[in-house]
Amino acid sequence: VQLQASGGGLVQAGGSLRLSCAASRLTFSSYDMAWFRQAPGKEREFVAAIRWSGGRKYYVDSVKGRFTISRDNAKNTVYLQMNSLKPEDTAVYYCAAGRVVLSSSRTPTAYNYWGQGTQVTVSS
Repeated sequence: VQLQASGGGLVQAGGSLRLSCAASRLTFSSYDMAWFRQAPGKEREFVAAIRWSGGRKYYVDSVKGRFTISRDNAKNTVYLQMNSLKPEDTAVYYCAAGRVVLSSSRTPTAYNYWGQGTQVTVSS
């Protein structure tokens, strides 16, 4: 299984980025997908998750209204559209895949597979 994250970069506050995570050797359409992030010196933090069907989505409060998670099962890809970025969004962003119990959607250990991470840096 391989998850390849891309799309990170340096952006000014208020700007936008779209992260992508392409999955291979995985029955993508049967897996729940999520994005987590980790800033230096901090624990890995849940950002957003989407159920295997795409029908339900979850967000950490700090990104609600600014970030949107989506998936294209035909392309085996999950996306994170990030708008109105803030300096506190600066982190390495990781995508993750798993067959997750609903109550554990925000828990890193619930996910079996992880991408390599992509750096997002937001300047003030």
